[in-house]
Amino acid sequence: MSDKAVITCALNGVLTDPKQHNVPVTPEQMAREAKAAFDAGASIMHIHLRQQAPGKGHLPSWEVSVSKEIQQAIREACPGVIINHTSGVSGPNYSGALDCIRETKPEIAACNAGSLNYLKVKADNTWAWPPMMFDNAVEKVKDYLDVMNEVGTIPEFECFDVGIVRCVGMYHQVGMYNGPLEYNFVMGVASGMPSDPELLPILIKLKRPEAQFQVTAIGREEIWPLHQRCAELGGHLRTGLEDAFYLADGKKVTSNGQLIEAIAACARRAGREIASPAEARKIFGTNR
Repeated sequence: MSDKAVITCALNGVLTDPKQHNVPVTPEQMAREAKAAFDAGASIMHIHLRQQAPGKGHLPSWEVSVSKEIQQAIREACPGVIINHTSGVSGPNYSGALDCIRETKPEIAACNAGSLNYLKVKADNTWAWPPMMFDNAVEKVKDYLDVMNEVGTIPEFECFDVGIVRCVGMYHQVGMYNGPLEYNFVMGVASGMPSDPELLPILIKLKRPEAQFQVTAIGREEIWPLHQRCAELGGHLRTGLEDAFYLADGKKVTSNGQLIEAIAACARRAGREIASPAEARKIFGTNR
């Protein structure tokens, strides 16, 4: 168990429409939201890229220039901050994600560690969206890991289901990756692992013993007991407008800073202090 809890803020995600929710899109907006999260205790900023043209902020971008501008703005606003870059792409063309990691060399990048049928059913028993596959074959995972190894970026292994947790250990066994290990247990996706605190000890048992772990909890006010349990079991903490809009009392937030304040309180209730960016670098083993 790490005595100090590292907090990641997932600033904006890829699915949330800025016309409906207060998610940042431009470098200036990303920097402002990052500063609010940083001041509340987050030392890592997980970023997604959006198209910058007017009215296009709901669409993803893989332009290296956009990534560089956003990272620079965040680093200027938050001295010493750690960048965690998205990499998630469905389909066979993920060269843009590889280019962003290769060219910008973030300290950490997401590495989706296995495939998932990405599904949700509405109250009227129809699909919320057309059923889709979030495909992350071993060959694709290896391509990401090769680029991350090349530039010294630490992968954060995104695990959407129990079997994917076990796959990470196999990647290590066969030599696909031998550096510092960090698992991100993604819980709350309707077709993946539920946001159930009782599941968390099983996931911890299945990870490699030397690895750090955190939880991404997706949902409304029901996710906060899971965050609290993660803090109690020695995990690191993540929240942000990518994952949630509601506090434990059901209040809807308007800023990432409010969510980070709430999750920092989870750590303190568990008797843990919040890690600084320098301490987070040491805990996760990044050399930058």
